[in-house]
Amino acid sequence: MSETTTSKARTAPKWELETRDRLKQSLRKFTRPLADLVARDANEGDTRLLVTDVLCDVLGYDKYSDLTTEYAVKGEFADYGIRFEHQVVAFIEVKRCTTTLTLRHLRQVEMYAVNEGVEWLILTNGGAWQVYHLQPGLPVTIDQVLDVNLLDETVSPSKKADSLFYLTRESFKRRQIEEVWKASAATAPDKLAQVMLSESVLAEARKELRRQSGQIVDAADLGRMIRESVLRPELAK
Repeated sequence: MSETTTSKARTAPKWELETRDRLKQSLRKFTRPLADLVARDANEGDTRLLVTDVLCDVLGYDKYSDLTTEYAVKGEFADYGIRFEHQVVAFIEVKRCTTTLTLRHLRQVEMYAVNEGVEWLILTNGGAWQVYHLQPGLPVTIDQVLDVNLLDETVSPSKKADSLFYLTRESFKRRQIEEVWKASAATAPDKLAQVMLSESVLAEARKELRRQSGQIVDAADLGRMIRESVLRPELAK
C-alpha cells in the first residue's frame, strides 16, 4: 500500500471505511448470480430482482423507505426512484441483463427527470451502471458521471468498488457524487476544446510556435487549424 493510500485510509471517517468495506465484501457475492443471469439471457423482471438486491445489500438502501418502484410520471412509469425524506432524488431505469444501454434508454429516463425536477439519472442492466447528472434549461444539459461494469474483467474489483461507492446510500445522501460530477464536467472534451481555443491559450501557442519555428501565425488562423486538424469537429463548434 502506498503512502498516499495509507494516508487516505487514516483520514477517512469511520462511516466511509465501513461503507467501502461492506461494498467490497458484498459485491463479490453478486458476481456469480449476475454472470448466470447473462448466461441464460434472463428477462427484465429477473434482472430487476438482482438490481433490487444490489441496491439494498450492496449499496445500502432500505427497500421500504429509500426506494419506490413504478413511479408514475405523466402516464409513464420509472422503474425505481431513490428518495430521501420523501423526496425523489434519482430515477433508475433497468434494462434486461443482456441489453446494451443506449442513448435511447437515457432519453427515456431523461423525460422522467425533467418532468419531476430530478437531477440524477441511473441506467443499469445489472452489470453496467451508468450515472448521469441533469441540469435543467434550454437545452437540458446531461453529463455522464460514472460508468461501472461489474462484469468487466479488465477492471479490478477495487476500482469497481471505488466508483460504485458514490452510489451507496451513505455517500449519495451526503451528495459526494456532486464533486465527482463537477470534476468530470470541468474536464469533459467540449470544455477542454473551449480552453484550447481561448484567447489566452492561443496567445501562448503563437509564442511557442514562433520560438520553435520562427513562424508568426495569426491567432484566428491558428484557432481554425486547431479546430480542423486537432479537435473533432463536434467539439470545436
